Amino acid sequence: MFTFMFLVLLPHVLLSSTNVAVISPQDPVLRIGSSLTARCTLSHGLGLHASTLYWTLNGMRLSDSTYSVVSPDILSVSLHSLNGSQQQSGDNLVCHGADGHVLAGSCLYVGMPPEKPINLMCWSRNAKDLSCKWSPGSRGETHIRTKYTLKYKLRWYGKEKECENYSTGRQHNSCYIPRNLALFTPYEIWVEAANQLGSTTSDIITLDILDVVTTDPPANVRASRVGDLEDQLTVRWATPPGLKDILFQAKYQIRYRLEDSTEWKVVDDVGNQTSCRLAGLRAGTVYFMQVRCNPVGIYGSRKAGIWSDWSHPTAASTPGSERLQSGSCDPKPGEPNSTLRRELKQFFGWVRKHTSGCSGMSIKLYDQWRVWLQKSHKTRNQILQDDNS
Repeated sequence: MFTFMFLVLLPHVLLSSTNVAVISPQDPVLRIGSSLTARCTLSHGLGLHASTLYWTLNGMRLSDSTYSVVSPDILSVSLHSLNGSQQQSGDNLVCHGADGHVLAGSCLYVGMPPEKPINLMCWSRNAKDLSCKWSPGSRGETHIRTKYTLKYKLRWYGKEKECENYSTGRQHNSCYIPRNLALFTPYEIWVEAANQLGSTTSDIITLDILDVVTTDPPANVRASRVGDLEDQLTVRWATPPGLKDILFQAKYQIRYRLEDSTEWKVVDDVGNQTSCRLAGLRAGTVYFMQVRCNPVGIYGSRKAGIWSDWSHPTAASTPGSERLQSGSCDPKPGEPNSTLRRELKQFFGWVRKHTSGCSGMSIKLYDQWRVWLQKSHKTRNQILQDDNS
């Protein structure tokens, strides 16, 4: 069994040394929709006749109606309107003897030449590296192996270089350049695509590393109440550490949403401050908040970089419309937002068993508890979705 499988995978390599038979053309490369006539030619003195042979393609026997006995030693097969190769390593076209033994084999590469790569974009994390991604052309799938090479060079001088650290996904390809990048000098960057049917090149983009800087999300994001104000919360955060090394300033955005909502509201006018007061909020309501950062120019340049990812969410609740009395955590029945108040009653009931009274710490614990509770709900829902898929 092992020998047979090995022969199927590499028939033209093994059988060429034994001089049993040969298929021509050997390993052809064809466009989708093409036709092919291949011949299996037997070596002399084997005592075999071409009429006893048969063909398979990827292990499936081809119809006798596609065969033609050219001579006692030659059996041909004709294939029309070929589809794209089922595997990028090529489809196996094999000639067999009457007893099923493999006599010769060839690989068919059926596909399309690559189209010009599109949507090339690059970014630098903290001006210390460069990552680029791009998409294949409109058709995308070429059915045969296509090699993408990202190249770059300094615009006015310098040697052309190739990126080495590639990754491939369904929607796009990417490459990572970890070091030895020049600042204050523009680069020209492009992608070349090539396979056995042709090659093409993307449009060239020109960029300065300092113009495509992004960074980590702001750290240590936290939210708190503004005294007893029922409609306000304060959000504070720390500058991403990477910005401190490269003399960038930053501008920030905040987004926030109600606990039971998926709709975010964005605050754009935060500027370079590391705190912001949110006003006009609902009383007695839990809010989730996130912050992101955009590096802004160096040495006086005001050109913005690229927005970071959003920070991990933090949560805080606004005071209720009826302030809690000292020493009592029970909400009055029949008031609005009964679900939240019921949960507050349950939570503070637990607090009373383990602490004395309702301190400010209990409010903070409640906010943290709500974040944990929502994460638990999301995790459980994800597990249910995975089980159902």
